[in-house]
Amino acid sequence: MPLHTEKKAELIDKFRTHGSDTGSPEVQIALLSERIGYLTEHFKSHGKDHHSRRGLLRMVSKRRRLLDYLKRSSLDRYRKVVGALNLRK
Repeated sequence: MPLHTEKKAELIDKFRTHGSDTGSPEVQIALLSERIGYLTEHFKSHGKDHHSRRGLLRMVSKRRRLLDYLKRSSLDRYRKVVGALNLRK
């Protein structure tokens, strides 16, 4: 399920690096984290939804790759995003 327009706009405003930024790693990580959180709650009541679980695993992998890229390219930006989203590491 896609994010609500208001929530998505709020996340983009919070994590963008410049005025028209919608695709920086920070924004992508924030949007993926929101969707991952939604699906995690979904699985608490729908334990046998294995098709959506596969999508969740793909999102987690993509977020991990984006975090690795951000860590390699700019450690300060990485720490800022991880701190703001309360992710481990």
